[in-house]
Amino acid sequence: MRASRVVHTEGESNTSKARADWDARNSDPATRDLLRRDADAFLHQSLSSPCVSTIARAEGIWIEDTAGRRFMDFHGNSVHHISYGHPRLKEAIRRQMDDLPFAPRRFACSPAMELAEELGRLAPGDLGKVLFTTGGSDAIEVALRLARAATGRFKTLSFWDAFHGAGFGAASVGGEATFRSHIAGPLLPGTEHVAPFHCYHCAYGHPGPSACGLACANMVEYVLAREGDVAAVVAEPMRAVPVVPPPGFWKSVRDACTRHGALLIMDEIPTGLGKTGRMFAFEHDDIIPDIAVLGKSLGGAMLPIAAVIADRSLDICSDFAIGHYTHEKNPITTRAALTTLKIIEDEGLIENASILGRFALDRLSDRLDGCPIVGDIRGRGLLFGVEIISSRELRTPDAGTAERIYYRCLEGGLSFKISAGNVLTLSPPLTITREQLSAALDIVVEAIRAETARA
Repeated sequence: MRASRVVHTEGESNTSKARADWDARNSDPATRDLLRRDADAFLHQSLSSPCVSTIARAEGIWIEDTAGRRFMDFHGNSVHHISYGHPRLKEAIRRQMDDLPFAPRRFACSPAMELAEELGRLAPGDLGKVLFTTGGSDAIEVALRLARAATGRFKTLSFWDAFHGAGFGAASVGGEATFRSHIAGPLLPGTEHVAPFHCYHCAYGHPGPSACGLACANMVEYVLAREGDVAAVVAEPMRAVPVVPPPGFWKSVRDACTRHGALLIMDEIPTGLGKTGRMFAFEHDDIIPDIAVLGKSLGGAMLPIAAVIADRSLDICSDFAIGHYTHEKNPITTRAALTTLKIIEDEGLIENASILGRFALDRLSDRLDGCPIVGDIRGRGLLFGVEIISSRELRTPDAGTAERIYYRCLEGGLSFKISAGNVLTLSPPLTITREQLSAALDIVVEAIRAETARA
């Protein structure tokens, strides 16, 4: 039985000419053999398999394939804040394996307790009650259950084009067609959606935040008022595609949630832990959610762990099960997360992300000024993107050119992600140096200029 094709909303295509040309250049026998075996063994799916290349080593900001080609990794599935194979993290995991390799969840252990306390210390306001899961999708679903328990309601309000995970609950509140359409349904009832903030592609047709009166935030208020019984607004504080919220957006939404009795759940899975130049991305907007969710980089690019951090007033579920996980208090994964947090703090990685993020945006804006295929350059900290378009006047996305640029960059030794079909999304480790970042930006600029000349 053949499933109907669904157009994906991010990533390079498995079937494009640019992909076929790249595959043809993988002439190394070991590389071709591993790719063939991988394609034979794993279920194929959009954005994942068949794989674009192989990997044999990962160290620092670099990954290396079986042919010995090295790439600066500016994707890393958003896990590599402290880079790959940090020696301090490897040593901490080794020691923990010897000291205590596992803990059933109903037995308290020091690493899990210390991690929960540290997250409560780092989080602002009264965010201080914690639950750990093995992945971000599960953590989002814990947050949803907690919101239902706290409000007695089941509806949610979230944003089209957002990604909150691949589980049924997480995909239901998510807004990407790839994870919602065709075989995904039926999804959870009561999962309402509105258009996301996006000043470059405003869903309401406004030319910019100075002219719109925050129509995107006003729609959140409108739906909360009309529905009257929404349990939670679920959102990314900064969209990981990436898109930065307009000034005042989150203050307006926070106030609307409070007025209408809805909780505010912030999905910090790709943007938290310093990626944007603050520990939590929502701190840029001077708000505090009711629940924050962390994941991905929390495990230091070695082990899977996610966390729900809730306001202390939401500790109300002692008679219910909101998330039982075998590895909920695993001493090895929690030790990895605790060490990751210490590395971020001790090495000044949040400040590095802030400084180098401004440098990257300034460098790209300067060197790509006037380039006809570059529409928007945007981001915060070390999460930034370049939108590739075919018409600057109409702001028409150009996925084909974006993908050709992507493969040119791979040839030049830089790996990253294409978001929304046409946005070159660059997310380097927080450990990157200015010199390394400059070299990567040169690769991007030269690839864009080459495609501009080609046109």
